[in-house]
Amino acid sequence: MESLPDAVVQDILSLMSNARDVASCNSVSKRWKDSMPYLRSLFFSRNIFDNLTNGDTPDAVVMRMVSSVIKLEELVVYCPFSSSGLAAWLSTTGSSLKNLELRLDNITEHDTYSEVPSKLDCIRAAWNLESLKLWGVLMVFSPKWDVFHRLRNLEIVGARLEDDALSDALRACPNLTHLLLLGCEGLRYVSIQNPNLEQCKLDFFGVGNCSLTIHSSKVESLEVQGCSLIKVDETPCLKNLSIANNAGRVYMVEFGKLVALETLSIRGVQWCWQAISTMLQMASEVKHLYMKIEFTGEAENLLPFPEIDFVEFFNSHPKLQTFDIHGAMFAAICQKNSLKYVDSRFQIPCLEKVVVTVRSPLNAEQKMSTLDSLIRYAKNLKKMTIKILQMKSSHSSADEFFEDICRFRYMNRKIVSIE
Repeated sequence: MESLPDAVVQDILSLMSNARDVASCNSVSKRWKDSMPYLRSLFFSRNIFDNLTNGDTPDAVVMRMVSSVIKLEELVVYCPFSSSGLAAWLSTTGSSLKNLELRLDNITEHDTYSEVPSKLDCIRAAWNLESLKLWGVLMVFSPKWDVFHRLRNLEIVGARLEDDALSDALRACPNLTHLLLLGCEGLRYVSIQNPNLEQCKLDFFGVGNCSLTIHSSKVESLEVQGCSLIKVDETPCLKNLSIANNAGRVYMVEFGKLVALETLSIRGVQWCWQAISTMLQMASEVKHLYMKIEFTGEAENLLPFPEIDFVEFFNSHPKLQTFDIHGAMFAAICQKNSLKYVDSRFQIPCLEKVVVTVRSPLNAEQKMSTLDSLIRYAKNLKKMTIKILQMKSSHSSADEFFEDICRFRYMNRKIVSIE
């Protein structure tokens, strides 16, 4: 290192980010210490100040390091800090900062409302941000943000939010392309109106009764958990769609034409049949389909799926390459009449991989017939996995059904496997 030019040393050391390593380098030599102002990133871990001495505070140490850097582009702070400390750091480096990640930890704090300005309000000083990640957020009042014109990525993990506060925060980020809200509670009606949004992942914690509306014609990937009503007006670019509700019911889904959809995953304990039917009809061009819904029915009535015609289903989804089918849907497609009259010209042209989860020995004959039909009509099928999940029965039918599956697997051992 001593033989290298100063510019090269500065460039090498500028790749460091861990604050503990930076502090150690300051003690190596004057040459190394003089290179520290050229750092581009600083990271303060959760426990970095656990053994702080000499009356120093985390706020003061972070301030000294931040202010010593000429043009800091990324700041990640997981250790505890105050709103006044954050305000001081950002007033020093806010104009150059592109990426900011903060562990706020104020979701359960009782004195959050007394902080003036709040930690959230302080973030407006970093007006040049391109990415903002927040952990442990309490946002019941709208943050006093100006417009973040350059912000493309917003991630909020573990938060208690109010509808209006979230709407105002999103409105301050008009050019977002990536949005992640993970483990968020307190929301009832969510409206997202960011025209440039491309990637969106939403996980709402609670009883699963949140309503979601999205106005963005550029969305390519959408993952939603915890909503009962979902409406997305324009979806010409949507390629990947995942909808789940593990706590409540999905009553309604409304999308534009899903002409670009390649992957669809729908999961949950209970969906209204109209919502399931709507999704399957709109996803006629889908290539990869994953279904794990236990029941249909309205309100408290848990009902099995109605009969689904095997031939009609695959004719309606001609591009299907991967099909992961769980209990209720598999039972629905195995009804007696489904394979009664099959045109000899019928084929499943693109299907290459099937995963079938079996939970009950009921209607074993029809289920075996359906498995056999998948092999027979899907000429390009390369792999079929049959998962036996918690199949319990005191009757011998369970053993007989399992023997039938094992025999089926042996007859088609190049394609079929059992888990």
